[in-house]
Amino acid sequence: MDLQAHRFLSYFEPLQRSQLIDLAALEEFTDQKIIFEEGEIPDSLYLVLVGQVVFSKRTLLNGYQEVAIAEVNDFFGESGVLDGQPRSTRATATAGTTLAKIPRDRLMEILDSVNGKVVLDLFRHIVQHLRFTTDRYVNLIVHREKMSLVGEMVNTIVHDFRSPFTGIQLSSSMLKELYPEDEEVQEWCDLIQAQIARMLGMADEVLAFAKGNAQLDKQPVGILDLIHRYQKLNGIYISSAQVEFVVAGDNPIVQVDENKLLRVFQNLIGNAIEAVGSQDGRVEINVQTLEDQVEIQIKDNGPGIPLHLQANLFEPFVTYGKRGGTGLGTAIAKSIIDAHKGNISFTSSAQQGTTFRILLPRES
Repeated sequence: MDLQAHRFLSYFEPLQRSQLIDLAALEEFTDQKIIFEEGEIPDSLYLVLVGQVVFSKRTLLNGYQEVAIAEVNDFFGESGVLDGQPRSTRATATAGTTLAKIPRDRLMEILDSVNGKVVLDLFRHIVQHLRFTTDRYVNLIVHREKMSLVGEMVNTIVHDFRSPFTGIQLSSSMLKELYPEDEEVQEWCDLIQAQIARMLGMADEVLAFAKGNAQLDKQPVGILDLIHRYQKLNGIYISSAQVEFVVAGDNPIVQVDENKLLRVFQNLIGNAIEAVGSQDGRVEINVQTLEDQVEIQIKDNGPGIPLHLQANLFEPFVTYGKRGGTGLGTAIAKSIIDAHKGNISFTSSAQQGTTFRILLPRES
């Protein structure tokens, strides 16, 4: 945006506004460039003209916790400028950020000469900003505590279930050995073992998500082959739901973590099947090979996602149309696609149903 149109300058009279514009020095920042560190003595106020600035505080483990964001038309550093105390956070630019930097000493001279309305407007902005930042920080702490509880719970469940799971796997192996010529027994035993492995894998995915750790084991996989594998593993569920299930498109070979991508399908397709119901319900999967990407569309003819949930759908603990859902499915799906350097989005309406669109790089 143009410096003269910035919100901060609108608080001042024309003469003071002109002085501030003359004082402002434009600086461009690359991605992850540190603007100032926590604890530094403040020397400037910053106006965001292009891009975004992330503020974070140092944690006990020498990491950093994000606490706030400044976007175009925002300004920051005003607290340090006014009280002269060390910076309370680290400020880091995203790619292509442009800031206007106004020196503290000259700004204070101008503020000394302004009328009371300017001071009152700035004070009102600072209070609103502090409230917003505090609310956001509290929400982040609550979210972190929730994810910690999820991790502890899943860890306990997996520990308790591992013994009976092992018993089921051994029993199915024994049945395979007892009836080596019976193809139906062999097929059912293979399905049992695959489902047990999938259940353990799903628990591991929740654990990894709770820890913010999505490690990938990439192998060349045919996307359509993987969808057919999902269909085989969930054949009984799809059949009992009495939903028309259609799979079409190309079968591009992509470097992906097969089990994690299967988890994405499990979440999104499972949501779609439950959302449409059995009355003329239809779920359609289509795979297309683009120039440097693979597109996977998961489309249903259900009632759509409620409008008030759409903006936050990929956040943890947001759920829709699924009885007893935890609200982690779409969040985990997004974390997996992000780890693959892909993109996931959706469109939804009561008239058109919901379509999830996944883009994966063909080479990575």
